[in-house]
Amino acid sequence: MNDQRSAAAEPAAAAVAVPEAVTALDGAGTGPDARGASAPAGGTWAARRAALAPIALVVAGGLSVQFGSAVAALLMPKAGALGVVTLRLVAAALILLAVCRPKVRGHSRADWGTVLAFGVAMGGMNTLFYLALDRIPLGIAVTLEVLGPLALSVFASRRLINVLWAGLALVGVVLLGGGGFDRLDPVGAAYALGAGAMWAAYIVFSARTGRRFPQADGLALAMVVAAVLSLPLGVIESGAKLTVPSTVALGAAVAVLSSVLPYTLELMALRRLPAPTFAVMMSLEPAIAAGAGFLILDQALSTTDALAIALVIGASIGAVRSRSGRTRHEA
Repeated sequence: MNDQRSAAAEPAAAAVAVPEAVTALDGAGTGPDARGASAPAGGTWAARRAALAPIALVVAGGLSVQFGSAVAALLMPKAGALGVVTLRLVAAALILLAVCRPKVRGHSRADWGTVLAFGVAMGGMNTLFYLALDRIPLGIAVTLEVLGPLALSVFASRRLINVLWAGLALVGVVLLGGGGFDRLDPVGAAYALGAGAMWAAYIVFSARTGRRFPQADGLALAMVVAAVLSLPLGVIESGAKLTVPSTVALGAAVAVLSSVLPYTLELMALRRLPAPTFAVMMSLEPAIAAGAGFLILDQALSTTDALAIALVIGASIGAVRSRSGRTRHEA
């Protein structure tokens, strides 16, 4: 997931990734009306509904991703973490290939190198995240993971204020660790942080892929790369378990909930929603994940954990708003 629009395509534009398929929307505009017309005057109900619609799509996409992750956690006892990753990526690749029908001819060696790097980042991000999810609560895993995009935004912005936001996020991480990550399972925390680093790489290579491939072709091809890389790991860990019909069905559901559906919803939202606003909303993912973990997995958070998640969310939103404010000033 990454945002390909003009300024939003810069690595520091957002603390999250959004669908690289948004390349197809270049020139559509990001204001209230993609055609350049101003919004209806008078604050009519129709205008308010039009303004809220893309926000609802982003929220629905976030819910889909995190509840998909919760379903994946339920599937892990049957297929293992690596098996779930394989099921998700293979199913998502097949769906995207069928929908996008990407062209494989006419691309340069640099094009294929970029999409290969994108696929490796995607596969690494998913693998490390699910390994973390197998050891630590969903809300905490997502909170640690979002530090990767946040760090990317801070480093790329080179502004003092974002160093302060990074410090706030660090306080949140220390609170999550309770003075030591052994409370969380240090291996699980390390996996989540690694997933965050791969998420940052995902943003960078997704942007480059979107500039080289039309529509969602790059995303579909990168998903195939990620699926191929994950397949041996899933087979080694789970073997014949991956062929059980009920397991395959749940894996396909995870693929739809965590990949296909949110990509589509977010793509629709970005037709009418400014990228900085989108990024701020996506910064709320740890809170959504905590809710999904509580409702589906019965993973209750302590008051300290909730405060830590709030600090990381606040830091992420602050970094995004600082970046978008600077962009408007420079414009």
